[in-house]
Amino acid sequence: MTHDLSRRHFIAGAIASGGLASLPARAARPAAAATLFREVMLVDGTGATPRLANLLVVGDRIARIARPSARERAAGARIVEGAGRVLTPGFIDLHSHGDPLRSSYDSYLAMGVTTVTLGQDGDGPGPDTGPLSDTDAWRRAVAQAPLDTNVAILVGHGTIRHAAGVADSVRSPDAAQLARMAASLEAQFRAGVFGLSFGLEYVPGIYTALPELQALGRVVARHDGLAMSHMRSENDDAITASIDELIASVPGGRPHISHLKVVFGHGEARARQLLDYLAAKRAQGVRLTADEYPYNAGYTTIALLFPEWALPPSDYAAVVRERRQALADHLQARMTRRGGPEALLFGTPPYAGKTLAQVAQEQGRPYVEILIALGPEGAQGAHFTMDQALQDRLLVDPHVAFSTDGGPGMRHPRATGTYAKLVQDYVVRDHKLTLQEMVRKATGFPARILRLPDRGLIRPGAKADLLLFDPARVRARSTYVDPLAMAEGFDLVMVNGRTAFAEGRKVGAAGELLRARAAAS
Repeated sequence: MTHDLSRRHFIAGAIASGGLASLPARAARPAAAATLFREVMLVDGTGATPRLANLLVVGDRIARIARPSARERAAGARIVEGAGRVLTPGFIDLHSHGDPLRSSYDSYLAMGVTTVTLGQDGDGPGPDTGPLSDTDAWRRAVAQAPLDTNVAILVGHGTIRHAAGVADSVRSPDAAQLARMAASLEAQFRAGVFGLSFGLEYVPGIYTALPELQALGRVVARHDGLAMSHMRSENDDAITASIDELIASVPGGRPHISHLKVVFGHGEARARQLLDYLAAKRAQGVRLTADEYPYNAGYTTIALLFPEWALPPSDYAAVVRERRQALADHLQARMTRRGGPEALLFGTPPYAGKTLAQVAQEQGRPYVEILIALGPEGAQGAHFTMDQALQDRLLVDPHVAFSTDGGPGMRHPRATGTYAKLVQDYVVRDHKLTLQEMVRKATGFPARILRLPDRGLIRPGAKADLLLFDPARVRARSTYVDPLAMAEGFDLVMVNGRTAFAEGRKVGAAGELLRARAAAS
């Protein structure tokens, strides 16, 4: 049941009932006493059928859920009328980027995200991979800072490697180096990280072998943490081998596939084959999970176009001097397989917003020469290498959660539109997901993956991370041409019992740095 009420009607109704009358328009931390949501359609994050209810928030937690009554009041509580809207848990993004000390996550609040997961792809936490003392200092700063969203942290494999003094050029760390890496990872779990991230298509993960991964994976398994991986390859002909490597990396643990996709694959039948493969692993007792975003283009550095021998710590200038033709041949073959220069849309200066083909035409030179001039660390962009029918079949599978793989300022619409697109396109327009299933895959399921016992579900005692919206009015406004346009339609976003986003803008900073359950006990 939905009512197509305008924002003006929502705000006017809320003020008339005391809903937003006490809400400061731009206060840093709005007062959080109590809020009564009255006659909302409750979608609780479990996948259960929506039901009409009243819900009371006291402080930062859900205090009571009751049968609806227009006469119900709570002493001292502001009242927000549901007026046909749904109330859901806040969305939990399993794969996020950025630095909350440097960037605003208001675009995330605008699409309903109340928790982000940082430290991805083997890098971090923190703004740069570096000594763990630096990331520890960053974490302490985050714990004291006003945060737009809650923040869960993974520690990167590359960060652990560097902390142990293992250079990127080292392919096989010795026993002493592996022991130092394991000890550093143990310390990170004690500090509250939720798991370890691998970036096996990036430096230094691209250089690592299974014994090193397993040495760290055994630590992850002991702590029942998450081993989340950007896998070795997402290509159609290598993806099952990459999944097997991830599973083998964390014996008896919890492997998780980041941004599940099949590059160069086509069709729903291929998607079903891969899903059957994943289901067979789960049937064997492997606690395997995955996440995905609803777009058919990835976004990453152009380093993945270059051969391993041209990547850091190689002397790239020497590579260009001494092996230029081999490098050009590799880039030509790689781009041809990936759809040609039209399939790469730059997202960073100096060519942001243009395809590689457009840049080549403007400059009147071969696109391979442009890539060589940029080098593997010279640009990032959207890579259009995925089949929509295949990706959509993966996306709707009940064992696949959602993520953005985005961050503030990223020039890809997934960073500003993912969850709005899921509501607008997959629920309302195409009916590929019911609302309750979409919400479960965005809230309760990722909370279970991260082991967040008091988030992701609407129940008494849970943290009050909540969204109030009319699904019919949700819009993902961002596109590849205009990737920074914020989503619309999430009328009220509450984080830890405080209003964080309303009337189309951020109004508070109520997020927390989260600690894994074992470390918090």
